[in-house]
Amino acid sequence: MSEAAALGKEVMGWAPPPRPDFDVLEGQWARLERLSADDHAASLFRAYSSHDALWDYMPNGPFHSAAQYHRWAREAEASTDPLHFAIRNRDTGTVGGTCALLRIAPEAGSIELGYIALSPELQRSRVATEAFCLLIEWAFEAGYRRFEWKCNALNMPSRRAAQRLGLSYEGIFRQAQVVKGRNRDTAWFAAIDSEWPPLREAYRAWLRPENFDAEGQQKERLGDLTSLVRAASDPGL
Repeated sequence: MSEAAALGKEVMGWAPPPRPDFDVLEGQWARLERLSADDHAASLFRAYSSHDALWDYMPNGPFHSAAQYHRWAREAEASTDPLHFAIRNRDTGTVGGTCALLRIAPEAGSIELGYIALSPELQRSRVATEAFCLLIEWAFEAGYRRFEWKCNALNMPSRRAAQRLGLSYEGIFRQAQVVKGRNRDTAWFAAIDSEWPPLREAYRAWLRPENFDAEGQQKERLGDLTSLVRAASDPGL
């Protein structure tokens, strides 16, 4: 075995990327805004109200009063890792979900998307999908080498969402955490920078307005467009 093979491929011309420092990312249907308790908490609490199941796999929630959610949002607003964002539907102007960039490691060139909480309005919507695409695009264009997605291995909708975005399955970390007093095995997904150019083309093709009918239903599925990019598919799906 050669020395290069034993030590790993040399990374040439790469420098650690910046930490996320933007307040807004805007697409055709989605607008990501840095989470603000005063600006977003009341609307988000209303959007989440009576949908406690959406917190089943989350480390936070459910929230039983607007004041309780506001306190959480105030703490989240002050955090820089995780860095929380509210997701606004540009067509309606309403805020219906949050997500975060976390485990931000410029020195390794890796960053993760998580803390995803979507109201029924945003679940399985092009608004939410575009919001995730915007964050993936920002990370790779900023110079990150690896974009990660991790979820409870029992959370099959999250595993499907990761694969649909073209993130490759990397396995299950057994007994990775204890969350709300229960064991959590964690499913890992990621995309790397060499996969970004074809993923970008897949996202652009899917997000074209002509890919949606008058009711906003997709004509071509994103998962079909990203399937050739994935290095490995989730055997559980």
